[in-house]
Amino acid sequence: ILAAQSIGEPGTQLTMRTFHTGGVAGDDITIGLPRVEELFEVRKPKGQAVVTEVSGKVRFGENKGRREVEVLGDEGEVFGSYIINYGSRMRVAEGDEIEIGDALTEGPLNPHDILKTKGLQDVQRYLLQEVQKVYRSQGVDISDKHIEIMIRQMLKRVKIEDPGDTSLLPGAFVDIANFEEENAQVIDEGKLPASCSPMLLGITKASLNTDSFLSAASFQETTKVLTEAAIKGKVDSLIGLKENVIIGKLIPAGTGYSLYRGTSYEAAEEEAVVPESN
Repeated sequence: ILAAQSIGEPGTQLTMRTFHTGGVAGDDITIGLPRVEELFEVRKPKGQAVVTEVSGKVRFGENKGRREVEVLGDEGEVFGSYIINYGSRMRVAEGDEIEIGDALTEGPLNPHDILKTKGLQDVQRYLLQEVQKVYRSQGVDISDKHIEIMIRQMLKRVKIEDPGDTSLLPGAFVDIANFEEENAQVIDEGKLPASCSPMLLGITKASLNTDSFLSAASFQETTKVLTEAAIKGKVDSLIGLKENVIIGKLIPAGTGYSLYRGTSYEAAEEEAVVPESN
């Protein structure tokens, strides 16, 4: 809640400064709130840079009339090739040594490319730096921790690649904590753990992709969320903040945290109803 407010209120000032520039031609709307929204929603940036997925030496060529960058190994073998639009400005030269995740052209990076090539910590660092760059360029100071909380929510889920001997389903998006708990349980039993790949979700999708249908329904697509919950017979365990606020219960935070610590719940078994015979 504090993180959202700490980013949202300065965002209002950012919008006003972006649109009301007093006739100064140098201010560009793309440096304001739209850029912050693009980062938090993890949208594909316009004119994004081409990022290499392999390491090696750069060699330029042509492919069907278009520029091509080839990445060569020590023996001259081609590890990868990338088609470059002629309007793009190059960041590398012939013979340069490049590493996985390096940008070949000028332009903003796609966070998904960073996650794929460099990993979790690098994409977290990139998002934090880019969001802070926008706010600081407008003279707005926000503590890193507020942005870090938002980024953590965007990266809190993983995609199941191989379920192993767990009860998880392949292709499912699950919370990292649930994934680790399932794996720890099967490892203790001497069985095969699941494997996963990290997922980067936009803040809107991350908010809807929660285990609590009450929390999701209070955000967007209320009818759709509640209908789906009813069809699937979902149960809300009320372990988050929003769902407890909705039903008027004490939230599991601050002084209310001790009431929830160490608690667990079990689904009650339903008794089969046998119709009476006349």
